[in-house]
Amino acid sequence: MTEIDTRLHDRKFVRTFFTTPTAEKGVDDSAKKLRSAIGLRGMQAPDVWVPDNEDATAPNMRDEGAENIAEVVAEDGDDFPGEIHPRVVWHRDSPETRYKGFQHMLEIADPENGAVENIDGFVIPEVGDIDDWKKADEFFTIVENEHGLEEGSLAMSVIIESGSAELAMGKLREEMGKPTNNLERMFLLVDGEVDYTKDMRAITPTGGLPEWKELRHNTSRGASAAGLIAVDGPYDDIRDVEGYHERITANNAMGMLGIWSLTPGQVVEANKSPLPPEEGYWLIDADGREVELDSQDGVEVYSGDRIELEAEDGGYELEVGSDEIFVESEEDLAAELLDLVDYVPSMDDIVDSMEEFEAAKEAGQGAIAMTRAATIDIDGVQVDVSSDRMWDEATYQALMTPVKLFQDVYENRPDQHEDLAELYSEDVVERAMEVGN
Repeated sequence: MTEIDTRLHDRKFVRTFFTTPTAEKGVDDSAKKLRSAIGLRGMQAPDVWVPDNEDATAPNMRDEGAENIAEVVAEDGDDFPGEIHPRVVWHRDSPETRYKGFQHMLEIADPENGAVENIDGFVIPEVGDIDDWKKADEFFTIVENEHGLEEGSLAMSVIIESGSAELAMGKLREEMGKPTNNLERMFLLVDGEVDYTKDMRAITPTGGLPEWKELRHNTSRGASAAGLIAVDGPYDDIRDVEGYHERITANNAMGMLGIWSLTPGQVVEANKSPLPPEEGYWLIDADGREVELDSQDGVEVYSGDRIELEAEDGGYELEVGSDEIFVESEEDLAAELLDLVDYVPSMDDIVDSMEEFEAAKEAGQGAIAMTRAATIDIDGVQVDVSSDRMWDEATYQALMTPVKLFQDVYENRPDQHEDLAELYSEDVVERAMEVGN
């Protein structure tokens, strides 16, 4: 049986999952949006492009949509920088719908249409229990045999839109690699919170979607256990860039580095957000709200009104919200502020630390202390703070994740090389590609 803790696909990370309608009625060219999407490059181009022949396309246009996918990918797929995974119709409770999706897969993957060389797989929505996943996998195998393709060459991704699909993720690890299926073709586990909310019969006072943090955690865990990649569902408020960024940040903290993107603008945000920032910066916990400090001539300045600091005879008075703290020495004040501040390292910072640890390890040291220091200014009172963090092999490996993400992006997305060099500088890019190797 294959060791499924090892990733089975070339891509180790997917930041962006971008869907596009496959056919629209009442326009001169029903495939216009497909032609526009396949022309995206650089940070506007997703890691995974999903010509969406399900929810994004009207039912009476889906046959034409399948034809459009084959035509557009045959014409321009060679030059598209990401992977191409069309979404076809499927439903755990509808044999008719499953058969229609199968027909569309046959159409799109037919070598005579000229597209299959650039089709990396298909996305299957509305799956149910693990037996339903096996049905879909069997259809993939039939399509491959029908068209003389290597078995397992078409990747299968599923959208988790039901409680039964969520539970099936826990069974995937034991099913993959059995001789009775080709589930090793599995690639992405994608959350579909809208239909999941419907399936769970959930109600919120505003009618909005619940956060479903448990679903996102379970999907991330299921992907990790089965050697797959987890992707969050769509963020519908396309103008709320800050909210989208916050959602990405929260997902990243649980190992879900990919998210659905509905517009090229969201693609840009999702492509950049998981990568380390260009410049490091300090954050302060201002009464429950994280605020970025303003760096001025080497001093990190807080200028809000949630934190107040005043030097008094015999000490300092620090107010955070409604809490008042009096300390007698600058040393005690620095200790209080250390509990409030955090540093977000830049790519350069991370690479520096990696190189320092690698050099120490080469010299025979198993652990070293890394120091981070700053001068914090609140209400004109300046305080020097510093902290030491012990680095050992486990710390090194954990903090390699953003670097490995960068390396994966650089290796798989040459169209983004110029953007990355502009973001970080050529020197940092070269050093980032060397660490860990």
